[in-house]
Amino acid sequence: MLFRQRCSSATMPQPSCDSRSRARQRMLYGASTWTVLVTTASIVATVVAARPAWAQASPDTPAVTVRGQTYTPRSILARNMGSDEDQTTAFPPHKIIGNVYYVGTRTLSSFLITTAAGHILINSTYERNVRTIAKSVEQLGFKFSDVRILLGTHAHGDHQEGDALVKELTGAQVMAMREDVPALEAMRPNGRPHPIDRMLRDREEVSLGGTTLVAHLTPGHTRGCTTWTMKAAEGGKTFNVVFACSYRAPATVTPEIEAEFTRTFMMLRTLPCEVPLGDHPAQYNMAAKHARLTAGANPFVDPANCWAEAEIQEAMFRAQLDLQRKQAK
Repeated sequence: MLFRQRCSSATMPQPSCDSRSRARQRMLYGASTWTVLVTTASIVATVVAARPAWAQASPDTPAVTVRGQTYTPRSILARNMGSDEDQTTAFPPHKIIGNVYYVGTRTLSSFLITTAAGHILINSTYERNVRTIAKSVEQLGFKFSDVRILLGTHAHGDHQEGDALVKELTGAQVMAMREDVPALEAMRPNGRPHPIDRMLRDREEVSLGGTTLVAHLTPGHTRGCTTWTMKAAEGGKTFNVVFACSYRAPATVTPEIEAEFTRTFMMLRTLPCEVPLGDHPAQYNMAAKHARLTAGANPFVDPANCWAEAEIQEAMFRAQLDLQRKQAK
């Protein structure tokens, strides 16, 4: 998420990990309805939208324009997270390509990779979403209990808080990039220890039933932010699938984070890609593509937009650095 802050499941359920501090998040989190304050003396009605903590805490500058569209840190976060309802309501589960399926919510991605030896799940999202994900898996005709491996993109609660419950329900082996392990271990929803069965290194492979995923370390958003790649077969062709991590910079970019993102953005363009996916559906225009699924060619095959999200985030990263340096003078 936008801020480089660990989530703690010991606090109240959070719409995002993106607050400057847990204290501020608790202070800001709250009503989701409109509050209308009417002062009869001036006959003025002031309407205030009680936004989630992440919406209020995230800055609205700088602004960047990429491919004709303008973004701010706040608009990107709003696009990705949506409402509390969006974060917990299942999006219609569907086949993406080959043995890759979507089983997440409207705004939090979860992917199922099926094999004859059991299945791989990428991103458990919030713990409260795990049974929703399980239902989506069953609706596709698969058994949630057949999940053998659980992976994740990065150690924030909206992507990996549910790992312990998934393991409890399926017995899956939980694997994570070693740089993210400390943050994951601090994630303890309802006091559950966060399971880690295997620590991964950059470019390490995870294989099951003839399918192999490669873990690419793409740090910046978190220390162990992981972009996954695999090959999927469909219609006699093989396609390179990329499950992108989040590439958003925090509000304050330290020299260490600058170095991480510089490496990440350079490396991403070296990855072969025909099917871009992301840990938030808006990052790859899932809803629009899903609506075109019956229109002929598979809309998820979209090489022209493989790095569209990375372009947005790199432009924002550079703009944030420029603004930060100007403010420091």
